[in-house]
Amino acid sequence: MKKDGMKILAGNWKMNTTPEEGIALLEGLSNSLTKDTVGEVKVVIAPPTIHLIPMVEKLWENSEIAIAAQNCHYEDSGAFTGEISAKMLLHSEVDAVILGHSERREYYNETDELVALKVKAALKNHLIPIVCVGENLKQRKAGTFLDNTWSQLNIALSGLSSEELNDIVVAYEPIWAIGTGEVATPEQAQEMHCFLRKMLSEKFGNSDLPIIYGGSCKPSNADEIFAQPDVNGGLIGGASLNADDFTSLVKKLNNS
Repeated sequence: MKKDGMKILAGNWKMNTTPEEGIALLEGLSNSLTKDTVGEVKVVIAPPTIHLIPMVEKLWENSEIAIAAQNCHYEDSGAFTGEISAKMLLHSEVDAVILGHSERREYYNETDELVALKVKAALKNHLIPIVCVGENLKQRKAGTFLDNTWSQLNIALSGLSSEELNDIVVAYEPIWAIGTGEVATPEQAQEMHCFLRKMLSEKFGNSDLPIIYGGSCKPSNADEIFAQPDVNGGLIGGASLNADDFTSLVKKLNNS
C-alpha cells in the first residue's frame, strides 16, 4: 500500500482557457499553493498544449507546481501533422504527460497497444507518464470492470523494467463518472485501487505505484475518497479550472 507515501493531485484542464485565462488561473494557483498549503502533496497541472511553454517559464521560481502535457505521440519526430512528441515536451521542460485518457480512447480510438507505445516514449524522454485506465458503464453493469481495467493497465505497462515502473503514476477513472456529475462511491474507488495494487504486485512485483482517482472528484466529495487507504490522490477535471476549488482539494489531500 502506498497511501502513506506519495500524494498527487493533478489538474487536467482539457480543452479549456484562452492563453489569457490560463495565465490568470495559473497566477491564482501560484498565489494560493504555497509550500505550507501544498505540504506533502505533489501538485501537477495539465493545461492545453498552447500554454505549456509560457507556463513552464512562469513557474521557474515556483517549485510547488509541476507541468504535464495532456498527450504525446510515440515517435520522437516525423510526418505527424498536429501531433507533439515526448522529445519536444522534454526540451520544453515539461515534467509529465497524461496518457490513455478515456476521452482520447473514446473520441480518437486510442488502443491499449498505442497507449503502451506512448508510455515507452514518455519514459525514454524522462517524462512521468500518468497512465489512465477505467471501465465504461456497460462493463461496470456486466461485472467485468475489474478485469477490463486491469487488462488496460497490464498492456500499458508491458515490457517495462522495474526501474521504469517506479516512474509511473496510474489514474483510475471510471468512464461513466467523467463529466457526468456521477462519482464512484469511496468503496468502489477503493475496491478498484486495491485490486490494481494486488495485480501489480502479482505481475510486476511492485505494489507501490501511486494510484490516483479521476471522475468528478470535487471539494464536496473529496474527503471520503482521499480517506481510502489505496487512493493516493486525484486526477481532477472541472474543479481544476477554479483556483479556490483546486486549492481546497490540495488541502484536503494534504490532511488525509
